[in-house]
Order: sequence, then C-alpha cells, then structure tokens
Amino acid sequence: MKKILLAIALVCTMSFAYAQNPANQQAVAAVKSAEAATENPKKAAKTATWLKLAKCYVEAYDAPQSGIMMNMNKTDLQLLLGKQKVKKVEQVTLEGQPCTKEIYNDKELYFNQNNVLFMVDVLKYPVPDALVKAMEAYKKAYELDVKHKKSKDLKNGIEGISSRYITEGMNKYTLGDFKTASEKFAAAYEAALTEPLCKVDTTMLYNAGFTAWMVKDFEHAKEYFEKCLGYGYYYEGGEVFAKLGDIYTQLGDKESSRKVLEDGFVKFPQSQSILIGLINYYLADENADAGRLFELLDVAKKNEPNNASLYYVEGNINKELGKIEAAVVAYRKCAQIDPKYAFGHIGEGLLFYNSALEILEKAQNEMDDAKYNQLVEDYFAELIKAVEPFEKAYSTTSDESLKNSVAEYLKNIYYRLISKDEATYKPLYDKYNELFKG
Repeated sequence: MKKILLAIALVCTMSFAYAQNPANQQAVAAVKSAEAATENPKKAAKTATWLKLAKCYVEAYDAPQSGIMMNMNKTDLQLLLGKQKVKKVEQVTLEGQPCTKEIYNDKELYFNQNNVLFMVDVLKYPVPDALVKAMEAYKKAYELDVKHKKSKDLKNGIEGISSRYITEGMNKYTLGDFKTASEKFAAAYEAALTEPLCKVDTTMLYNAGFTAWMVKDFEHAKEYFEKCLGYGYYYEGGEVFAKLGDIYTQLGDKESSRKVLEDGFVKFPQSQSILIGLINYYLADENADAGRLFELLDVAKKNEPNNASLYYVEGNINKELGKIEAAVVAYRKCAQIDPKYAFGHIGEGLLFYNSALEILEKAQNEMDDAKYNQLVEDYFAELIKAVEPFEKAYSTTSDESLKNSVAEYLKNIYYRLISKDEATYKPLYDKYNELFKG
C-alpha cells in the first residue's frame, strides 16, 4: 500500500509541475521511450537510435517554449499558450529599457513597450541537463557511424546545440547573470568543437572570457583569452591583449602582464585599452623603465612612418606621465603628418580643457583671496589655450558626430569665458551652441 501511495504521489507531483504545458509531458515521454531503446543491445548498436535520443533531448530542452517565436505580440501568445496561466506580472528594466515580465510555471516572457516578445528565460526544464545529454548521444552516434553516412545530421544537430547555448548565454547576459552567461558561451564553444562539426567559434570563446572577467573569475577568463590568442583572435583593436594584461595583474603575474601588453601594443599601437594597461604597469612598478613605452612606439613608427595616430598615442603617453610640453609637441606633429587627422588637435584641446577644470577645483577650495584670484586667472588662461586646437579640430574633421562633440566643448569653453569678457565670447558661445543643437 505504501508503494502504491508513493507512486501516486510521484505521478501527481509530475502532473502538477507540467500541467500548464503539455509539451513538457510529451517531451518526457519521448525521452523515456528513446532511452529505453538504447537499453536494447541490438538497437543500441545502431547510429539511428542515438540520433533519435539526441533529438528527443533537444526537443525536451525546447519544450517549455514550444511554438513561441520572438516578435510575437501578447494576444497571439495568449492564444498559443492556451491553458498555461501567468502566475505574476512585473515591470522591469533591461539594458536601460522598460519592459514587462510575465512569469509562468516554467518560464518568464519579456515584452517591450509595444507588447512584443523579445526574450524567453526558461525556469524549469522537463529533463535536467538535456543539452549535455544530447551531446553525449551525438558523440555515441558519431562513434557508431564509422562510414560517416550521418555526418550531415550530426553536424546540424551539434550546431543546433551550440546555437541554443549561445541564445541562453545572451539571455543570461541581458539579465545580468554574467557567471551563467560565461558558462553557456563556453559550452557553445565546446559544442562547436565536437566532431564531426569541428568548428572553432572564437567569438563565443571571447564572450566566455569577457563575462568570466566581469565576475572576476580570472582563472577561467585567463584560460579562454589565452585560447583566443592561440587562435590568432584578438577581438576589436586587440582587446584580448588588454584583458589578459589586467587578468595577469589581478593574479599577481606582473611579468606575464607586461609581456602580453607589449606584444599587443606592437600589433595594435592605437589601442587605448592596451596603452592604459601599459602606462599603469610602468607607473605602478618603481623598477620599470617607462622609456620602454617609447621604444615600442618607435618600432611602430618605423613600420608606419606616415601614421599620424601614432603621434597621438605618443601624446597620450606623455600626458599620462605628466610630460605636458612633450605631449603638446606630439599632438601637433599629427597635423604635420596628416592635415586631415583631427585627433591630435582634440588631444591638445582636451589636455588644456581638463587642466583648466583641475585648476578651477583648486580655486574653489582655496581660502586665501590672493591665491584664489591667481588660480582663477590660470583657469581662464588654460581655457583659452584649449580654444585654438578645438577650433582647428572642428574645421578639420568631416565626421559629423565628431564635429558635434567638438562643438559641445567649444560651447562649454566660451560659456565659461563669458564671465571674463562677455562682448568677445558671448557671440562665439551662441555660434557653437547653435551648431551643437543642430
């Protein structure tokens, strides 16, 4: 009698858990049938048996969102889901955008402000670790397929699993669960590597490293980024070098940090992330020779003597090292090499503009009237120094977004200078205020 009651209780528990979604129950039944087939020695020796099992596992993974498609509206979804009831509705913000979250027994649906579905986050799967089990089934099928007659089916199936891991990883990233996102991106990379697909997905490898780095899981981040370098994948502007440099530093391996940053700088001398990493390294280590930065830059200049951006980088290095005059010389060298290159002017303008703000802060904290007045004069002098390079940058660049940014700086500078000489600077403020608004 106890056994009968226990069996009834288990049946009732499963029925309650998935009563709202019949696809879950169907998926469980299909998996059990496919698993039973693998216990038959004759059937277990066939590739088709394991392919079917893998397919059943994948369908079980998909079951909670069976029939649901992105960009469906709420009305269509309610018709599709039938008896599946919403347990709770919440207003949330994702990536800065307000949205509505509907919570069901086995999933959460996210709608934008137009009531259009843009994401599904599954809470309960009818078969635990379904994708892991599906991969094992595909591996067994590949082992049995000695004549490679099912290679196409295997490749498509494995790629489908990798794709599902990617989607889940992106969803977890959007939800701010970076640890799980990293695990899913890594799983997508590993799945794609599996025979017979044998695809190296460096983007997922980078994503796994980046999200691991975000949660300070430096050991895993190191593993993934080192693999990226091994594949010759550096991401945009050599960001892998910059991230690895930081990771080695966090792990206390300063020598590896220096080496990877220097290697990255040689390949990507324009990367601000790598440059900042190197500058921080040389400033933090009393025994390090900052001259090494200029040696590396000289190598880049020899390779690209007409690259104006290298002098912009030189200006930034000097600025960070407190060598202001040398920074200005380097920034001005940019225009000599390429008159259309505006960033040298912008670098010089920012140098003086930020210097002015620092002086103003000192003035606001100064109690002595004489010293205060002198600081105010110095503040205006620095602002005036910023005007010419910003004016040159505005007239040089043809990039409208860059023009707008420069116009905003000029507008702010002239607004601050109005208190010094309204007749001179008010018209200039009005000019750039209109340009900025335009």
